[in-house]
Amino acid sequence: MNEQAITKEERESGARFAPKFDDRGLITAVVVDAQSSEVLVVAFMNEEALAKTRATGNVHFWSRSRGQLWLKGETSGNFLVVEEIRVDCDQDALVILAKPAGPTCHTGETSCFYRRLDMQAPDGAALSRISR
Repeated sequence: MNEQAITKEERESGARFAPKFDDRGLITAVVVDAQSSEVLVVAFMNEEALAKTRATGNVHFWSRSRGQLWLKGETSGNFLVVEEIRVDCDQDALVILAKPAGPTCHTGETSCFYRRLDMQAPDGAALSRISR
């Protein structure tokens, strides 16, 4: 991405896309089902993942654990096809509206967010499955 100087006003109100990556070169990406509005996955993109996502229309991430670029669906066939990318006010987070081609989570669940936290329960029994 182009690292030219940008004012706070330009970043927050202008038309110029100037993503602000963190000190590890990453930006948070929240992927939402474009039809149902369900949050599917929260992951990270580096500059290359973002560029490939924009170029191909398929969501790419940067895997922090593997230290490599990751095309979502490359092994499972469950690609996330971009319909829209939204950028937050200071351009350090993205919301990607996508059409999933199958389950998003590696567990086979529709979304990575398939459990809810009971705020009063002890940690050992605090999670329960969300019924759909």
